[in-house]
Amino acid sequence: MRADRLVSLVLLLRQHGRLSATALARELEVSTRTVLRDIEALSAAGVPVYAERGRHGGFALLPGFRTELTGLNRDEALALLVAGSRRGAQAFGLGSALASAMLKVVDALPESYRDTAAGAAERLLIDPETDLLARRLVAEEVPDAIVAEVLRAVFAGRRLRIHYEAVGQSARWRTVDPIGLVTVRDQGYLLATRSGADRTYRLSRILAAEELAEPAQRPERVDLDRAWQERSRRFRTGGDDQVTVLVRVEAARREDLVGTALAVLAEEADADGRLRLEVTFQDARHAEWALWRLTASAEALAPQWLRDSLRDRAAAIAAFYEGPPGNGTPR
Repeated sequence: MRADRLVSLVLLLRQHGRLSATALARELEVSTRTVLRDIEALSAAGVPVYAERGRHGGFALLPGFRTELTGLNRDEALALLVAGSRRGAQAFGLGSALASAMLKVVDALPESYRDTAAGAAERLLIDPETDLLARRLVAEEVPDAIVAEVLRAVFAGRRLRIHYEAVGQSARWRTVDPIGLVTVRDQGYLLATRSGADRTYRLSRILAAEELAEPAQRPERVDLDRAWQERSRRFRTGGDDQVTVLVRVEAARREDLVGTALAVLAEEADADGRLRLEVTFQDARHAEWALWRLTASAEALAPQWLRDSLRDRAAAIAAFYEGPPGNGTPR
């Protein structure tokens, strides 16, 4: 995101005093032309960057430059950075204003908070595959205390102990290494690893959370967008025990279906008013249970094994009730 890069550019100039375009490009891993465009953007946003020519020249900030934003603590600044990561800033033409605001937020923090704040945005991914105007109005509710504890562990890079209730299972405690947080259609997910294996946890199924003192075993930098895409592909191909199902469901029963799923990967409306959803379940048993409980309100379109299983189950029930009462043989 360009706003993140502009923040990094200003922090580099504050730390080193003067840097050439080549040095800035190397630090930011972009071209020198991009650096020059970013310098122009900073100037337009009111950040006093000036150029010094000559052999030892480069770009620098005016001596004593400091933003006027005061009184922010770390959590308040992180909250603003989280809000600033929403793609709506670009959708509504507020990209340059967002860049300026983020610079002021980060620069206003005490020195000890800046590294945490500057790196916070890469641990959050908001609606990576959803247009802002297409988002549902009702967000999934998660207790503030749980969200706060999860956020602290994600940002601090510490292990997290969660009391998690998977679909169709009793809640149990798990210790995980948190990587980042993702929201898709207002459903929140914690991307983590457990014993070195990738795990994705739905925030609404976390009943309690506790940040631990141990450092998390995770990479220092993360491309959360790429990580989410890889896990989504794994969902679609049935990786691990999870299964992905294509379903047609009555609009009135949508929440009954979604509430039992791990993730909604795609959604569109059919001509008859029903919804066509691609959803991921914990495993095959949970997929069958979720579709069975909706009876004729939902139809599994794929995979075929799920259609066969639901058909056989319905046929067995129908056969059981064909004769007079008491003649059926429970299985």
